[in-house]
Amino acid sequence: MKNNCEQQIIDSWHQNAKPWISAVREDEIESRVLVTNKTIVDAILLRQPKTVLDIGCGEGWLVRELANHGIDAMGVDVVPELVDSASSNNAGRFQILAYEAISAKTIKDKFDVVICNFSLLGKESVKHVFEQVSSLLNEGGMFIVQTLHPVAACGDLPYQDGWRQGSWAGFSNTFSDPAPWYFRTLESWEALFMDNGFNLDSITEPLHPKTKLPVSVIFAGELAGN
Repeated sequence: MKNNCEQQIIDSWHQNAKPWISAVREDEIESRVLVTNKTIVDAILLRQPKTVLDIGCGEGWLVRELANHGIDAMGVDVVPELVDSASSNNAGRFQILAYEAISAKTIKDKFDVVICNFSLLGKESVKHVFEQVSSLLNEGGMFIVQTLHPVAACGDLPYQDGWRQGSWAGFSNTFSDPAPWYFRTLESWEALFMDNGFNLDSITEPLHPKTKLPVSVIFAGELAGN
C-alpha cells in the first residue's frame, strides 16, 4: 500500500463518523453488545482507577460508561464530529487531538489508566502513542489496549506485520471507503509494550459466546519499576 495509509484512516473516519455514531448508539455491532463492551469496562474497573484517558474515544460511549461508575474520564479523538457528539451528552471531558500530537504538552493531566479500545489502527501513529503514554500515567498506572485478535483477524494472509485492506463487512451499507489498517502479530503487540517501558500484567482473549472463538485480545501493561 501507499505511504498515505495513516491519512486514509483519518479520512475514512471523517467520512463515516455519522454512521458510526448511529451503529454504536443503536447497538448494531453484535460483538460489542455480546462481548467487547463489557470486557473492556471490566478490565478498567478491575484496576479501580479514579481517572481514565480514552485515546480514540469515538462518540464517547466508554467515557460515559466510566462516568456512571464515578470515574473522572477524558476522551480524545481526531474527528471533530465524533468529539462534538461525545461532548453533547454532558458526561466526561473531550478534546480534539490527532494521535501524532498526543504528549504531556497537549494533555496536561495524568491518569491512573490510559485505554485504547479498538482505536490503534495505524503504524507510525500507534508507535507514537506507545512512546507517549508513560508520560500521561500516574505512578502505578496501567495502559490497556483492546484490539482485534491477530489470529482471528489474520484470515488467509501470512501471519506477519503489515498493512491490510480495510472492510466494513458486517456493518450497514451506510458505511463507505473502509480504511486500511496495520496488522500486528501477538508478538509484535507484546514488543510494543515491552519496548516502551511496560510490563504486561495480563493478556486476555474474550470469546464469542456462540462461536467460542476469540473476538479480541486485551493487553494490560504496567509501567516498569512500579
